[in-house]
Amino acid sequence: MSSWFSWLTPAIPLLLPWLVKHGVGMAQATVCSRWDHSVGLDDIGLSQEGDVVIGALFPIHILPPAPDLSFSQHPDLQSCVNFQEEPLRWVHALVFAVDEINRNPFLLPGVRLGYRVLDSCGQHPWSLRGALSLVSGGNLRSWPSSDFHVPLVIGDASSTQAIILARTLGPLSVPVISYQASCGCLSDRQEFPNFFRTIPSDVYQALTMARLTWLLGWTWVGAIAADNDYGRQAIQVFEAAVRGTGVCLAFFETLNRANLVRDVVRVADTVQASTARVILVFLWYTDMGALLLELGRRNVTDRQFLASEAWSTSGQLLRNPALFNVSRGVVGVAIRSAPMPGFEAHLRSLHPSRRPRDVLLKELWETEFNGAETLEVVQSPFTDTSQLRITYNVYLAVYAAAHALHSLLSCPQRDSPTWGNSFTCSPPHNISPAELLQHLNQVNFTTPLGEPFYFRGADVPAVYDLVNWQATPQGLLKLVTIGRVEGSNILIDQSAIQWNAGSNMVPVSVCSDSCPPGTRVARKKGEPVCCFDCIPCAEGEVSNTTGSLQCDHCPLEFWSNSNRTACIPRQLEFLSFSDTMGVTLTTVAVCGTVATAAVFMLFVYHRHTPLVRANNSELSFFLLLSLKLCFLCSLVFIGRPSAWACRIRQAAFGVIFVLCLSCLLVKTIVVLAAFRSARPGAGQLMRWFGPVQQRGSVFLFTSVQVIICAVWLSISPPLPYRDLGLKGSKVILECEMGSVAGFSLVLGYIGLLASLCLLLAFLARKLPDNFNEAKFITFSMLIFCAVWVSFVPAYVSSPGMYADAVEIFAILASSFGLLFCLFAPKCFIILLRPERNTKKHMMSK
Repeated sequence: MSSWFSWLTPAIPLLLPWLVKHGVGMAQATVCSRWDHSVGLDDIGLSQEGDVVIGALFPIHILPPAPDLSFSQHPDLQSCVNFQEEPLRWVHALVFAVDEINRNPFLLPGVRLGYRVLDSCGQHPWSLRGALSLVSGGNLRSWPSSDFHVPLVIGDASSTQAIILARTLGPLSVPVISYQASCGCLSDRQEFPNFFRTIPSDVYQALTMARLTWLLGWTWVGAIAADNDYGRQAIQVFEAAVRGTGVCLAFFETLNRANLVRDVVRVADTVQASTARVILVFLWYTDMGALLLELGRRNVTDRQFLASEAWSTSGQLLRNPALFNVSRGVVGVAIRSAPMPGFEAHLRSLHPSRRPRDVLLKELWETEFNGAETLEVVQSPFTDTSQLRITYNVYLAVYAAAHALHSLLSCPQRDSPTWGNSFTCSPPHNISPAELLQHLNQVNFTTPLGEPFYFRGADVPAVYDLVNWQATPQGLLKLVTIGRVEGSNILIDQSAIQWNAGSNMVPVSVCSDSCPPGTRVARKKGEPVCCFDCIPCAEGEVSNTTGSLQCDHCPLEFWSNSNRTACIPRQLEFLSFSDTMGVTLTTVAVCGTVATAAVFMLFVYHRHTPLVRANNSELSFFLLLSLKLCFLCSLVFIGRPSAWACRIRQAAFGVIFVLCLSCLLVKTIVVLAAFRSARPGAGQLMRWFGPVQQRGSVFLFTSVQVIICAVWLSISPPLPYRDLGLKGSKVILECEMGSVAGFSLVLGYIGLLASLCLLLAFLARKLPDNFNEAKFITFSMLIFCAVWVSFVPAYVSSPGMYADAVEIFAILASSFGLLFCLFAPKCFIILLRPERNTKKHMMSK
């Protein structure tokens, strides 16, 4: 604000009571210097006499933008030469509403309402001068008395000007009703107790824009705002509303009308350089027009503008062909539109000849015709009643004032001692602004359209239209309503929107593309939250939505798929008959079983030969049978572990191997006994090792292992177990040992028998027989012990199915060792050296 206005404004509230009391007006101070200084303010406005007169201010002219505009140097010499037709339509909305009220027998009966309209030129000094002239009366030639003043002012259009008026007229309690001042700051009743408006607060507009931004998926937006209360506070509300929603401001630029040319260039540079494709704009339409022209000159036509109500419905911008490419697709929040029956007929009936004192109408005629034509068939911004937005707000402001006056003047109990407890009343010829302010706070009526109207403090309930600038086949732009906002509810038809590229696809405006499912957002240090990297989820974690901030762990029984988008059941891992390892081990076990069966058949066929009969053929058949079972028991370790499989596999392994070792041990004992019995005095030794004793010994040794296994299985048996922690995506299905002591006893007993057998066989290895079986038992026991000594550490260190494979390998290796060491030499003699299969040859040394 200018230097002179800065020091003058605080002093105005102190001067106002004196001005009103003494009737010192400002009639000689012209609002715009385009009028001669001898012309009074009433001569450049519009007025009508009445019992009660309301004042109004409209920006019918505006100062031309200039880079060197300064109020500090003779501000009243600046020319207001830009005539605006739309604000003149607002003026006649007031005239139309006053005429309707005066014809209404139920509203203000017996009281004629008048008005006095002045031109504020859209500038703070002129707005203030006009307001002071209205409330102080002034020395006006057109009024019958010099002490005339209005009790209420409708205006002004700008939020900043409305703030000045409200603060200036506040000490006099003069109500101010604005039709377009939407700054959220004006809702403060403590600071502005005399202010009202018929337009929703910018807070609701900014909240609506924030919801639209979130709804349409825009997370990276630029912001341009007027360098005043209207623009800055709107952006503050927007930023607060989107905080925490993932929406960021790529830039924030302000534009000052006093430095319009320079600021437009600076803002255009920022828009052109930014990666944001959606631009939020809170500007007056004339300023936005200058910016759009600059962007069009630079061919920056790929930006999607989100418009505030100050320019979203501007006919001047819509009708400018130079702005077609750059402004096509604008989506905006607009003051709601409403019909005014009879208003168009009122406008078209106007003619300077019928209103000779209306200098504004004369200027409209000069602009449109420069002659004496009529408005009956003219299509212009003045006669366009298809989108009555601010016009309807002016209409509502007049009705709000009329209903407050009606309440003030209708006091049937004026003399009641209790009347003053709530309201006070005034006669028409001496209305107190303070009393009118009381009644205005309580206004509640139904509009001519049947809608309820009331004030919530300074505000009215928020209702907006959502509009879209769409191209027509004629190459022009038209305004299309695409939705409506009532409070926090947004109803929008997205399919009806035409975007800046002329398509129906919502434009994308993001700093970083949304992270796809299977990844998470990783913030970039020092960057806004909208700028990030996408990191793939780790194994076992998933994200199944776009833009996930974190990956979720899968439940224990599940694992992430290859895309990290879903948790799928873990793959069960166990030694299966279909695995390569399982097939190999099964094949080897079957081969061992077949080989053992073949040897068994060979021995059965040659059972009467000395070699088979030697050293107890019955034990040999038992041994072959147990070896065959050893090979077969390895198959129990292959396949999906179940409760019965886990119990039977270790028990079968332990019992069968003890059976095999018992046979070998008894055979070794028999060999030693036979050798000892050949010595003098030892003939009775073999009586203790006859066939019955041999079978009994085998049964006794085996029974011990059976008892150990029975106790183990009854107390703490092996059971199926799912190991979830070893291989991530796989669940290792294995048999948990149950009791380590039980398994240790089983292995220990097998080791004990193997050690005894090895020791006895070692002692009998050099007996003087041609075919000494103890020698082969020694070799077989050495292999057996070596295998099982290696088994223990290998088994403990092997995970999952590999532990089963190690045990199967130990079973097969030791079984093959016994089979080949014990029976291969005999099979060789039986098949290839039958001449050695004689008693004589075997008894020779």
